[in-house]
Amino acid sequence: MRWLIGCLINAVLFMALAGYFHESFQLTGFWAAIQASILLSILNVLVRPLLILFTLPVTIFSMGLFLFVINAITLELTDYLMGEAFEIQGFGMALFFAVMMSLVNIIIHKTILDPSRKSKDK
Repeated sequence: MRWLIGCLINAVLFMALAGYFHESFQLTGFWAAIQASILLSILNVLVRPLLILFTLPVTIFSMGLFLFVINAITLELTDYLMGEAFEIQGFGMALFFAVMMSLVNIIIHKTILDPSRKSKDK
């Protein structure tokens, strides 16, 4: 259930970013946003750990900031695999979107999802 909520949050975030940055980020619709979100979550499970392992010295040296680059790489892979339905113009924009997505996901998880989990534990 948590995975599904995360996918829906990312799909809504994709739609918001596509609306705000319409010149740099094209999306054909909400269905493409859901597909891209599911594909991104699959890439995060399969590819991201390998990228982290291969770039571990750089990640440690940068105190974890290189993880944003890895997130941008997975966004670029999503762009490549989705084709025309999901387009990000350049690696710089992918890096910017990775940072934005990380910040928004942290805020949503800390304010909405984690307090509801704590109330269920009581």
